[in-house]
Amino acid sequence: MTSPFKTYASLKVRFNDTDMQGHVYFGNYYAYFDEGVETYMAAIGYDYDMMLADETDFLYAESHCTYKSSAKHPDLLRVYTRIGHLGRRSLRFEFEVRQDADERLVAAGHIVAVTANSKTFEPHPIPEGLRQAVIAYQGELPEPESG
Repeated sequence: MTSPFKTYASLKVRFNDTDMQGHVYFGNYYAYFDEGVETYMAAIGYDYDMMLADETDFLYAESHCTYKSSAKHPDLLRVYTRIGHLGRRSLRFEFEVRQDADERLVAAGHIVAVTANSKTFEPHPIPEGLRQAVIAYQGELPEPESG
């Protein structure tokens, strides 16, 4: 696949991920996105423990998923993840879920996370360590209009 995505999480569709029709239940794609976030954070070298050390936590403010084709048990999937927006207090994770065998697009979506103080949950800027890790990994992102 040629795309701006550098990172993907590999996963196997479990039988209990599917609905009565045998397709992945739509809500499970958000769990797949979460796997993508964890893999992305490991790839950039800034994990959750580092974020907590910076007294910062993510609060998910928005999510969206568009379903393009079916996935079934025991398909192997790749959950591609990148940052599409890096603001002052928010970032947007973008995802593509593809079949491992043929790269067929199964689903695409995003999650907008805002940063908050990990103790008080008051608004908190994105830690400089996280910002620099994203830029070092992905390159300079366009400046946000607000966020």
